[in-house]
Amino acid sequence: MTSDASKPRVPAARAATPERAAPATRKKAAKPKPAAAKVERSPRPKPGRKRPTPTKALHLGSGDPLLLLHGFLLSPHSWEQTASRLATQCEVFAPALAGHWGSGVETGWSTDVFALADRVEAQLDELGWRTCHIAGNSLGGWVGIELARRGRARTLTLIAPAGGWDKPSVAQFRVGMKFLSLFPLLEIGKRMEGFATSNPAVRRFAALWLSKNAAAVPQREIVAAIMATLHCDIVLPILLGGLRGPALRNLSDLTTPVRLLLAEYDRVIPNRTYARRFLQELPESADRILVNGVGHVPMLEAPDRIATLIAEHVYASRTRLRAV
Repeated sequence: MTSDASKPRVPAARAATPERAAPATRKKAAKPKPAAAKVERSPRPKPGRKRPTPTKALHLGSGDPLLLLHGFLLSPHSWEQTASRLATQCEVFAPALAGHWGSGVETGWSTDVFALADRVEAQLDELGWRTCHIAGNSLGGWVGIELARRGRARTLTLIAPAGGWDKPSVAQFRVGMKFLSLFPLLEIGKRMEGFATSNPAVRRFAALWLSKNAAAVPQREIVAAIMATLHCDIVLPILLGGLRGPALRNLSDLTTPVRLLLAEYDRVIPNRTYARRFLQELPESADRILVNGVGHVPMLEAPDRIATLIAEHVYASRTRLRAV
């Protein structure tokens, strides 16, 4: 497995600092406001003072079709920074998974990865995308694998993917209990949303849960993650569905070109336990890359590096002929 440390992408990671400083620059200059108004037409508005609102999907850019799938409890907001970078070369679509904040889709008392993939597949049909490039983080990676098995993926980029456990197993039990233990806190947070999104301690806890370097994550992204978690209706249904449904099938038969990106400091599903199946079962042709210095949702703290790693995989596929 290779490491992205060997590639000259450190300047890209540093670029996150000026991004956070941008609002201060606009504050000094009063004249550029008309230019900023043009950006409002984009599905991905620049970070501002307003609280995040539910987003059914991000849809921006032009070029090769690229589907971005967010993780469990989160929303399309987690892709905003990365999507804006990829939109210069791709038509990017990042929907809210069913049962998550902004989706407007109820899942019932039990659901699973297959049901989530059904909903995304219907959205692809609505867009007229027979196939597309897919990048998924955590639960989104698991959904991406299922879509690839259905023949919908031209390429597949898995970012700290979920599902790397056997069933039943201690690993499955531990990850289920980890999320189940959050349920009482989420119920309290729903009744104290203002406190949860504005309290520095809560924000820092959320940032450290999802990232390695909390200071590199814009505050707006942290607030969006907290709000998405509080408004996620799928916590118990997905945990129940996980107990009833089958485990992730063996990955050795995937024919889609795959790039696996593991987060070095993944506190949600640590690599030591939950990356083994992906490392062992993915075809030898699959890229295996350890992304240094990032947590479970690396798009929040290293959007430049993640956009580059996804784009590289998409561009590499253009040299291959495909029947669609």
